[in-house]
Amino acid sequence: MNALESETIRLRALEPEDIDLLYQWENDTNIWKVSNTVAPFSKHILRQFIENQSYDIYETKQLRLIIEAKETDKPVGAIDLFDLDPYNCRAGVGILIYDDRDKGQGYASQAVATLIRYCFQFLGLNQLYCNIAAANSRSLMLFKSKGFSIIGLKKEWVKTTSDWQDEYMLQLINPRKF
Repeated sequence: MNALESETIRLRALEPEDIDLLYQWENDTNIWKVSNTVAPFSKHILRQFIENQSYDIYETKQLRLIIEAKETDKPVGAIDLFDLDPYNCRAGVGILIYDDRDKGQGYASQAVATLIRYCFQFLGLNQLYCNIAAANSRSLMLFKSKGFSIIGLKKEWVKTTSDWQDEYMLQLINPRKF
């Protein structure tokens, strides 16, 4: 099996044909609260983002992979590595399963597990981290199930349209077991 695949998903690079999908996802104000987005993205900016994905991850310090359901080849979400720090061998992780019908199908769980394996085996990273709103119990449960530990709580860290939300920081140190 390919290192970027599991039983039901594959992680693949962005393609130019993904522009409309990214445009829909990035400009959905319902997910801005988890992506810390406050302004829409143009197709021009998204095209540039896709083009930059052709550069080496160590140059761009980020990587977005599309999560595809293997059975249908349907894109169900995206998983990101960001703030790659090659010297300290760490990166942040973010994930999106867009459609509610695709949530709860195990796609996120398999995507995170596959990304962890890729990061530790192929990129040689020592640790991964993520930031999750305290109210996002589903994401907290997902990352904790993959071995991430809560290492801190940032009080009133994220401003919403109506209040401030706390955010947890989670970390996974490479267990060096594959």
